[in-house]
Amino acid sequence: MKEGLYDPAFLQRLETLSLTVRRVSGGKVRGERRGPRQGVGVEFCDYRAYVPGDDIRYLDWNVYRRLDRLVLKLFVEEEDLSVHLLLDGSASMGIGTPSKFEYALKAAAALAYIALSSHERVAVALFNGGVESSVGPVRGKSRIFPVLDFLSGLSCRGETQFVAGVRGYLRKVRPADLVIVVSDFLAADEFEAGLDLLLGRRCDLVLLHLVTPDELDPPVTGAVILQDAETGEVREIPGESALGPYRENLETFFDRVEGFCRRRGTDYLRLSTAVPLEDLILRHLRMGGILG
Repeated sequence: MKEGLYDPAFLQRLETLSLTVRRVSGGKVRGERRGPRQGVGVEFCDYRAYVPGDDIRYLDWNVYRRLDRLVLKLFVEEEDLSVHLLLDGSASMGIGTPSKFEYALKAAAALAYIALSSHERVAVALFNGGVESSVGPVRGKSRIFPVLDFLSGLSCRGETQFVAGVRGYLRKVRPADLVIVVSDFLAADEFEAGLDLLLGRRCDLVLLHLVTPDELDPPVTGAVILQDAETGEVREIPGESALGPYRENLETFFDRVEGFCRRRGTDYLRLSTAVPLEDLILRHLRMGGILG
């Protein structure tokens, strides 16, 4: 298991948190998330008259003995939430110390533990040109260990292809109520088209956009030769004189991702990998309303 993925003290602090969604669909398994309909669940709410075909296990025999009437106990039925974590496994995620990919793995481990502690169903998938591997859906806090083992075996390589990756995910895994995409969004294709495929399945979508400190403020003092981590393309830049156009292009890129999320009503958080993971989970995601 990769170092830092499993910190019992930190994970224990996460057990009081839960993921927030705008829409909860009806799950067949009774979870911890309160649903709006009546059924057989965990919390009593009312009675109704028994009719032939009802499950006699839920007859109230005390009422029958007192009033000689058959009544059925009704409960608030609770709904489980399906949470899927999609991790960008392209080569550009391997940049930085710690790398964006290492940070993404730790964030995924923490978010999976929060969901499993709330009795939600959790799946994790790695994508670049498609869905390379996945685990789940699993349910129950003890299932964090298969998730951690899965995360520990992942590595990043190749190019990001959002459309192919999302299509592979949708073919392989049943769509979730809440999908969290962790990526740098440096894609060879149009990431918007891939994300729209997810939104077309009526899921809540959260984007965690990871950048490194060096990407935000490149330590360039002279002419340098850059190599694209995904394509291998090499380009020489003249040094500090290129920083102005670079920063303009970076802001344009950030505006593009944020603008997409604003137009689609999608939760978005851009974060430097210099931010401690505890701050991401316990402060930024809570302030953003993604965690409650």
